[in-house]
Amino acid sequence: MAKTLRDAKVGETVRVLKLNGEGAVKRRIMDMGVTKDVEIFVRKVAPLGDPVEVTVRGYELSLRKADAQIIEVE
Repeated sequence: MAKTLRDAKVGETVRVLKLNGEGAVKRRIMDMGVTKDVEIFVRKVAPLGDPVEVTVRGYELSLRKADAQIIEVE
């Protein structure tokens, strides 16, 4: 199974392979700078796994678990 941002560990840097979402959700994630080939550093994951705090293109971002699930990484 493909690895998603939700599977990434704290302190890990991953590269986006593709976004699996549709429509507005995918658009919103892309608008936040999460696009193919961009690197994402996983800063922190809240105790219950929601949200995931990451650094993308030099700025900090909090993503819901559902959003992190559709971001396929390596």
